[in-house]
Amino acid sequence: MIGGGAVAQEARLSEILRVFATLGMLSFGGGLSGWIHREVVTKRRWMSEEGFLAGLALSQVLPGPNSVNLALYIGQQLRGLSGAAVAFLGILGPPFLFILALALAYGWGAGVAGVGVVLGGMAVAGLANSLSVAARAGRRLRGVRAWGIVALVFVAVGLLRWPMIPVVLVAIPLSIALSWHEHV
Repeated sequence: MIGGGAVAQEARLSEILRVFATLGMLSFGGGLSGWIHREVVTKRRWMSEEGFLAGLALSQVLPGPNSVNLALYIGQQLRGLSGAAVAFLGILGPPFLFILALALAYGWGAGVAGVGVVLGGMAVAGLANSLSVAARAGRRLRGVRAWGIVALVFVAVGLLRWPMIPVVLVAIPLSIALSWHEHV
C-alpha cells in the first residue's frame, strides 16, 4: 500500500482507467471521494488509509474539482505520470462524452414533437425538488426576522434579478446581526 506498507498488488493502467471511468459515470456530487476511498483503499487495497487521507487533504487545497485532483494524486502515487494521466482521462473522459452526446441529442431532437413536453416535465420535476428542499429548510426558520430575510433575498434575487452573491454577502451579516440582537 502506498503511504504505509507494501503495495498489495500493482495497479495496472487499464484497471486504473476502468475504476475511475466507472466512478466518473456512476457518481456525482460531494460523495465522490467516499466512493473513491471505497474502491482504492477498502476494495482494491491500492493505498493505505493514511496515503488516501493525505491525497484527500491535498486535493481540497489545490484549485480545481476535488475529485479530479484526488484522481490525479492517486494515479500518480500508483503509476507515476502515466497513472495520473489515465486516472484523469477515466474520471473526466466518459462523463464529458456522455454530456456531449446529450447535447447533440438535444440539438437533434429539439424540433421533434413531444421533446419540449418531456423537457418541460423534467424542468417541473427539478423545480418541485428545489421547492421541497426549500420547504424542509423553511420548517427550521423561527421568527419574523428570519422570514423577513428570506423575503428580502427572494425579492432581490427572484424579482429584481440582482446577482445572488452580493445579495447573500449582505444577507449573511444582516442575519447574524439580527440573530445576535434577538438573543442578547
